Amino acid sequence: MSGECSGSCGSCDSSGSCQDQKLTKQLNNIKNKILVLSGKGGVGKSSVAANLAASLSASGKKVGLLDIDFHGPSIPTMFHLQDVRAQSDGENIMPIESNGLKIMSVSFVLPEADNAIIWRGPMKISVLQQFVRDVSWGELDYLIMDFPPGTGDEPLSACQLVKDSGGKTGAIIVTTPQEVSLSDCRKCIDFCHKLEMPVLGVIENMSGFVCPDCGKEHNIFSKDGGMKMAQQEEVAFLGKVPIDPAFAAACDNGKPFVIKESESATSKCFKTIIENIEKVLN
Repeated sequence: MSGECSGSCGSCDSSGSCQDQKLTKQLNNIKNKILVLSGKGGVGKSSVAANLAASLSASGKKVGLLDIDFHGPSIPTMFHLQDVRAQSDGENIMPIESNGLKIMSVSFVLPEADNAIIWRGPMKISVLQQFVRDVSWGELDYLIMDFPPGTGDEPLSACQLVKDSGGKTGAIIVTTPQEVSLSDCRKCIDFCHKLEMPVLGVIENMSGFVCPDCGKEHNIFSKDGGMKMAQQEEVAFLGKVPIDPAFAAACDNGKPFVIKESESATSKCFKTIIENIEKVLN
């Protein structure tokens, strides 16, 4: 992968302005850019991002899903695309399509899916720019971007890249209800405020487990922590996603749960979350 122009376009100057123009044009073709962030690993951020994107796509929206977790890309597995490799049309990288959803991940450009990425910050920033600029996204209603946990190079660079672009941009913070996750997610909200990135709201994942045998709800990871944090931080609470063994199995089997079990209680939670996101954006 290369982010440099060869000069053959005839419109570049020494500062690479044609690349900047291409990036600006690409971003202007995307109405809503949503960064899915979390201060903590293991909260199910990628599964939330994947099912949000799939649910939006199923509702008739034009949606792209960009996996920016370079060191642990999970999105290909969740769509059963581990062995797929992206192709180029000679000018742009073609995203992989799954049921109308356009997907891009570093996994698609590696020789083997299990190859380790050993990159320092500048290389990650360059590839991030290339995945936004040089992937043939076309016109999108939503670009959902899935990030690694924390507030490092990838989310920092993406915030700086997209926050002043056309359309609307904002971050969704995914947490689980217990304090060990909430404490890190507060830092994530502070990160967004310092970078002047709008926080669209908080999603509480793994929010209670309903026993399939007795119907009783068990709050394995405490209760309502995400809602209380959203209130304290004065941001929107977008909704809860319960612990559902079938949801986890669907992620492993490469079929988004909201598509496979569209009438389930968990899928209805995602529909409510999307309705709340659209309210915040509008």
